Parts: sequence; C-alpha cells; structure tokens
Amino acid sequence: MIKTKGWLIILMITLSLFGLTACGGNSPDKKSNITYEQISAKEAKEIMDTEKDHIIIDARTESEFAEGHIEGAILIPEYEIADRAEKELPDKDALILVYCRSGRRSKIASEELVKLGYTNVKEFGGIIDWPYETVK
Repeated sequence: MIKTKGWLIILMITLSLFGLTACGGNSPDKKSNITYEQISAKEAKEIMDTEKDHIIIDARTESEFAEGHIEGAILIPEYEIADRAEKELPDKDALILVYCRSGRRSKIASEELVKLGYTNVKEFGGIIDWPYETVK
C-alpha cells in the first residue's frame, strides 16, 4: 500500500511538471516570440540573387528613394509601415528584406512589421553601407 502511494505521488508530480511545460513556456507560434533577423548587406544581396520570392522594402523618404535605391525595392517609409503594410504586403509569411539610409529606420520598420504579424523579416541596415548597384 505504501509503495502504491509513493508511485502515485511520483506520477502526479511528473504529470504536473509535464503539464506546466506543455501548456506554458515559449511556443514558437506565439507572436511575442517572432522577431526580425538582422543580416549583412552581403547576405541580403545573396538572397536577392538566389531567391525568387522576396520583397525589398526601402524605409526612407520619397526624396531619398528618388536619389537612388536598390532595384526592385518598394518604398514604404518607416512612419507609414503601420498604415500601409497589410494592404501592400498581404502575405505575412513572405520573405521581406528591409533597409533605409543608415539602419535606424529599417530597424523600426522591421519591428513594426513583426508587431503586425509578419514572420520572415530580415533587416540589413542602410544603403550607405550597400556596396552594390543602385538605380534612380
């Protein structure tokens, strides 16, 4: 009888611990755990050259964009991301590459995209560090 009670207690403790980790903890599908990835300009260029399905977001102003931008980039200034992203970027699982002039606004834009539920955001800094071609 004592052995049975001991095993029962061990079983209850084990189930309690399993229940806490199975029901709580950090689930990878919770929005709070999704973040953007910071990559280098070289890594971004490799993605642009090899991946067909990617979107490039230029988070600068219209006048900065007109001075020169990465070919294929879509202009969505960081202060307009919250208002425009869901309409212009309907696929929240799409591979999105984000840059600005120096990297500050691209980080803000990337954080905002993540808050909106985008799951595959990669931020690669500023065009001032972009050693590849640009277009006007």
